Amino acid sequence: MNQETRTPPVRTAPTASREHGREYGAESITGLIRNLATDVSTLFGKEMALAKSEVRESVSEVKTAVGAIATGAAIAMAGLVILLLSGVYGLSNVVDPWLAALIVGAAALLVGFLMVNAAKKKMSESGIVPERMVASAKKDKETFERSIQ
Repeated sequence: MNQETRTPPVRTAPTASREHGREYGAESITGLIRNLATDVSTLFGKEMALAKSEVRESVSEVKTAVGAIATGAAIAMAGLVILLLSGVYGLSNVVDPWLAALIVGAAALLVGFLMVNAAKKKMSESGIVPERMVASAKKDKETFERSIQ
């Protein structure tokens, strides 16, 4: 009934570790700057690719929304003309026909104005900004500033 206690192996620092053909800790400042320039260039390229992807996605969403708005407006226009005409005919039994047309026309303009404003809000500038790229760039900037200090 002899129990052995196991101890984890002791890890030591590498003495002759090779990284990029140089000994560990012996890389020159120019090499570090060269690596930094390469890393910054790669990072910038990836950030630009992300921005392009987000802008492409946003433009695609806007195209779809504009197409849906145009199609809906064209179909609704025919029905709206008939409804407005029937409103004018119905109201002309109560008031003069010219006044009925004026009342119905003003109501239609008000509804149209409200609909246009609602659509403009959906197509605001904030929908086109590549938010993930901006957040990633801010994070990269903070990381870079911390590494310099």
